[in-house]
Amino acid sequence: MKNLSKELINRIDQISTPIKIMHVCGSHEHTIMENGLRTLLPDEVEVIAGPGCPVCCVPSREIDEALELTDKGVTIATFGDMLRVPGSNRSLADAKSEGADVKVVYGIANAVELARKVNNEVAFIAAGFETTAPTTASEILSTPPENFSVLSSHRRIPPALEFLIESGQTNLNALIEPGHVGTIIGLKPFEVFSNRYKIPQVMAGFNPLDILMGVYMILRQVKNDEAKIDNEYSRAVKDEGNQIAQLAIEEVFKVESMEWRGFPKIPKSILEIKDEFAQFNAREKFDIEVKEVKEAPTGCICGPILRGVAKPEDCGLFRKECNPAHPIGACMVSKEGTCNIAHRYAIFN
Repeated sequence: MKNLSKELINRIDQISTPIKIMHVCGSHEHTIMENGLRTLLPDEVEVIAGPGCPVCCVPSREIDEALELTDKGVTIATFGDMLRVPGSNRSLADAKSEGADVKVVYGIANAVELARKVNNEVAFIAAGFETTAPTTASEILSTPPENFSVLSSHRRIPPALEFLIESGQTNLNALIEPGHVGTIIGLKPFEVFSNRYKIPQVMAGFNPLDILMGVYMILRQVKNDEAKIDNEYSRAVKDEGNQIAQLAIEEVFKVESMEWRGFPKIPKSILEIKDEFAQFNAREKFDIEVKEVKEAPTGCICGPILRGVAKPEDCGLFRKECNPAHPIGACMVSKEGTCNIAHRYAIFN
């Protein structure tokens, strides 16, 4: 592996050119930071993090919706990372400390099992990108108990990327696409970024060699004056993706427009449960209505970090008031969050 890394770095050096590459995966950022990959790349090759943390992208509104459910006596089942994601004024961890019934589960199957064991209503917060949406769809299609429902926070990566490209704020020149999303939706949804915007792309895996190879493949495209999507992660990603999973998503979800944390409303960027499954949609079942929303804690720049226009060290709270033991912003909450990763692995002057 060491020799392969050296060979890739040499090849990158030989065709290096000024470029800004965005990835959209918390696992990619973890690999990059843990292994110091940015220090191995030429200074002119910049790799920045985008909205790759699904928990971080859940906006205050959806946390407020979950808190409204707890106020109605509903048991909330959620991933551990979701507990401390800030809503307008408090988090699920705050609600739990005040007596709300909030349970940490490892996945939706555990939440369904919980609903079968209790007499209370149970709502699962289904956060995640296209990667986890098929699991949610599968459980809904399996007819869970009547006291079970889902608060869908599933988001679609391609519309967020199109928003970033169209906004012009990030000024990205190339994309490293998330391999886990690619296993579900394949390559086709990403082709538009190369065809329309002439952006080189690579679908990449998650170990250091995958990332270095992805950078090299992008630079090779630039050298050859190409713009396409190469599949570095072909051992797991097929061009057409997982068609069975796609069909499950299409059967259960409809595509709608909604804001992300740090983003305005992004067209066709979320997955909401279809009307025919409304009995499992917590928003419909409990008539949730959140009116006034406070988007971010004072001083937090998680939004710009998710958009790739700021870095953790640009935030005045980073490694001071905001740290993994006491996260103020969503980007510090999850281990996939850019700020959390930077706190653990980066050394700043």
